Amino acid sequence: MILTTTPQIEGRPIQEYKGVVTGETIVGANFIKDIKASLRDIFGGRSESYENVLREAKDTSLREMEQRASALGANAIVGIDIDYETVGQSGSMLMVATSGTAVVI
Repeated sequence: MILTTTPQIEGRPIQEYKGVVTGETIVGANFIKDIKASLRDIFGGRSESYENVLREAKDTSLREMEQRASALGANAIVGIDIDYETVGQSGSMLMVATSGTAVVI
């Protein structure tokens, strides 16, 4: 399946629009990652543990969206948008939501 943020795929005309598809993932960061991130915030540097959680959540959300598009008979998703938000009482959870248009090319 072709996934793209562009509204079309060069050289591959869209034959049929199947509809909007989405993927949603909510993950929590654990206590140890919070401590490590706090130290990084104080001393500077990147928080690899949070980056890995973020990457994993994005990949999971994209896979979920791809599965939904495939169930509709699509072979590509165009116009993909990826949104990141913190949720929960203290903002301790991360939500990644993806959306796009499932198409047949």
